[in-house]
Amino acid sequence: MKIFKKRGEMTHFQILAEIAKQEPHLRQKDIADELGITVQAVSENLKSLLDAGFVESGTGRSPYKITKRGIDKLKKQALDLRKYSETVLDTMNTYKSIWPAIASENLNSGDRVGLFMDDGTLYATKASTSAQGEVLNDAQKGEDVALMGLEGIIELKTGKVVILNLPTIQEGGSRATDLEKIKKIYHMGFDRVGIMGTVSRAVADKLDIKVDFEFATPYSTLAATKRGLNVLVFAVGKMNRSITNKLEEEGIHYSLEDVKKDIN
Repeated sequence: MKIFKKRGEMTHFQILAEIAKQEPHLRQKDIADELGITVQAVSENLKSLLDAGFVESGTGRSPYKITKRGIDKLKKQALDLRKYSETVLDTMNTYKSIWPAIASENLNSGDRVGLFMDDGTLYATKASTSAQGEVLNDAQKGEDVALMGLEGIIELKTGKVVILNLPTIQEGGSRATDLEKIKKIYHMGFDRVGIMGTVSRAVADKLDIKVDFEFATPYSTLAATKRGLNVLVFAVGKMNRSITNKLEEEGIHYSLEDVKKDIN
């Protein structure tokens, strides 16, 4: 539905509506302030409305007056706008939010399934869980499946974050890093590994540790932790501040380990 077919018709509609209120001493500045446009824009639009016969110069306290033709135009556009708004509202009322998950087994359309998180990914299962949804399409095990009508709470604990504070290149970089200490920490078990800085990449390569993310690491760490994953982060020098600040803002617990070699 094209309610305002021509450029500027919406502004004309709004200006006519303001004039129709018949407020005394209505000035162009008042209209501009109300609509959030410039006084010059109001003046140009008023000229068009005057030329088209929708507005005429008023007398006394009202400098502008809407004509019968202007009233008819305003009513028609207002009704069209209301019909359009009702259509949008009807559409939104019937709109169903759809969410993706991975089918942990073969599922059929219409199945009521349980939901759970595993390794940061949402899965759908025929087993009962604390959260449920309805399957929208048939899916084989391992396929993505569309769900609607999600309700309940997915049981999920926040993951832990361990940040390794590595020496800067000026301090010796990877050669001044306690690799044995890192090995022990790494073998405690982590779901994801992130790095920050070139020295971190060198250390991870020396230890043959697979890196999951190295760009936007603070945000990736936060997102992974909220999904219940344990994250190990290699950060060089003061780089750790950007990630600790982000975690503290979200109330996520973390531990900071200094892995510089003991020179004593």
